[in-house]
Amino acid sequence: MIETERLILREYTMGDFEALYEIVSDPETMQHYPAPFDVERTKGWISWNLENYEKYGFGLWAVVLKKTGEFIGDCGITIQNIDGEMLPEIGYHIHKKYWRKGFGKEAAIAVRDWAFEHTDYDIIYSYMKYTNVGSYNTAIANGMKRVKVYADSKNTISYAYAITKAEWEKLR
Repeated sequence: MIETERLILREYTMGDFEALYEIVSDPETMQHYPAPFDVERTKGWISWNLENYEKYGFGLWAVVLKKTGEFIGDCGITIQNIDGEMLPEIGYHIHKKYWRKGFGKEAAIAVRDWAFEHTDYDIIYSYMKYTNVGSYNTAIANGMKRVKVYADSKNTISYAYAITKAEWEKLR
């Protein structure tokens, strides 16, 4: 579990299904994905993260408001294919009613700090479809710089942002 000023990041449970489904089935929230998630894809998403916890000791975590306990999204580290390389990536989805309130940035910074404090990674990435302005602004707010622009079949064009452990240490 990770705590910030306003958030708690904790492991998913299948009890998070309804709240997660509300987020990932929404066409506006998922506009930068090939399609919104259906029921099975949402259940699979939770199962995939449970498997990641077992395999790597991390995954995407449920993002919960500390004050109310409301589930508002997810944020964490997964191993992603970024231009043909399997790399550690900070990803995030925040319920659209909480966009532009700093929750994505707060969660991503907490995950970045956790990753550099608890793993051996010397660099952490975030990648997104080139049209996903919110995601790359969150990456920039997380201290990341764009390191790559590449064509891919899923996003047409993707941007990869990254921060090294040395760069992170200078921020502290």
